Amino acid sequence: MQPHFQIQRTDDGRLLLVLGDARHEGIVPIRNFPVTAPHHGISLVDSEGKERFWIDQLETVPAPARQIIEEELRTRDFTPIISHIKAVNTFTTPSTWQIDTDRGPTELTLKGEEDIRRLGNGSLLITDSNGIQFLIADTLSLDRRSRRFLERFL
Repeated sequence: MQPHFQIQRTDDGRLLLVLGDARHEGIVPIRNFPVTAPHHGISLVDSEGKERFWIDQLETVPAPARQIIEEELRTRDFTPIISHIKAVNTFTTPSTWQIDTDRGPTELTLKGEEDIRRLGNGSLLITDSNGIQFLIADTLSLDRRSRRFLERFL
């Protein structure tokens, strides 16, 4: 069981962590395993990068504090999830992909096959030429055409 803590926003929007009598302002939540276990292993660190509190499982945090932490994590983490590969301009790299993600349609430019990283359990992390990371949570959940495009680069 986690020790009792409180997290709240200050008037200027920063996070305040209260642990007993100790108060830590400027707290930032950081996922330790953002892709493979996004709701497990979350560090609450201060403005100097020192961990002030560890959360084993986000689901165990009371709802008000969990909501604040999740809001903060959403603004910090940006990994669109690819749901469909609509088109690829060439099967050599660099290549431009037209894709649908959970954040809407977009395109990415793949510099090289080494920018596609296997994470296990059929998931892939693709880094585009701008450094944005896109996730394919499960290659088997993609439609047949998307898998065919993808197979040309794996």
